[in-house]
Amino acid sequence: MARKELVYLLLWLVAASLAVVLSFLLDGPVDYALNLRGHPVQGAFAQCFSEFGEGWFVALVGILLAVLFMRRHRLDVAVKIFFVIFAGELAGMAAIIVRLFAGRTRPSAHVPQGFYGIWHDGHWIIGQFNFSSFPSGHAAITTGLATAAWLLHRRSGVVLALFALAVSWSRIAFQSHHFSDVVASVVLTIPLTVILKKTLLPCLELRFAKFDRPGKKEKAFVSADPQNGHAR
Repeated sequence: MARKELVYLLLWLVAASLAVVLSFLLDGPVDYALNLRGHPVQGAFAQCFSEFGEGWFVALVGILLAVLFMRRHRLDVAVKIFFVIFAGELAGMAAIIVRLFAGRTRPSAHVPQGFYGIWHDGHWIIGQFNFSSFPSGHAAITTGLATAAWLLHRRSGVVLALFALAVSWSRIAFQSHHFSDVVASVVLTIPLTVILKKTLLPCLELRFAKFDRPGKKEKAFVSADPQNGHAR
C-alpha cells in the first residue's frame, strides 16, 4: 500500500470511529423521530423500499441488466453493472458476518437492548433475528451499490445514493435497525468497495473481454458493403 493511501486509510478509520460513537448517542432521538407507527401511507412506501433493498432482488435486477447489455454487445456497460451488483452483495455478506458475532438486539426485540455476542441466557443466538441488528445488511448492500456506482459513474452513484438513503430510512422506520446500525454499515462498506474496485474490477474486465471477441469478429464479418449492400 502506498504511503498516501495508508494515510487516507488511517484518517478514514479515525473519522469512522468517531462517527460510529456519535451515532450511538443519537440512536434514541433518531429511532423515535423516524418511527412510522400511525402513518400507514409512509409505512407503505417504507415497505417497498425495504423489499427493494433485499439482496435477492438487487442481484436479480442486476443480473438481468447485465445480460441485457451483453446481448447488445455492450460489455463495457455489462461489466460495470456486474461489478456494482457484486460489490453490493459482498458488502451485505460482510455486514452479515459481523452481526453474527455482535449479537446486538433489534429495536423491536423484547429483551434489554445491548450487544450479547454469540451467547445469551444459556442459548446460542447466532443468526437469531432479534439479535442481528448491527450492522444493517440492507444498508450495507445499497451503500455498496452506491459507492461502486459513484466510483464508475457519478450520476448513477447519486441516484443509487438516494436509493440507499431511502432503504436505510425504511429499516430504521420499521424498527428493524438502530441509526448506529446504518452508520456502521456505511463505515464498513465504503472502504471495502474502494478496495474491490482495485482488485475485483480488473479481473471482471478481463473475464468479460473474452466474451467480447466473438461479437467483434461477427460484426466485422457481416459489415455491409456501401456499394452493393451485401455482406463482405
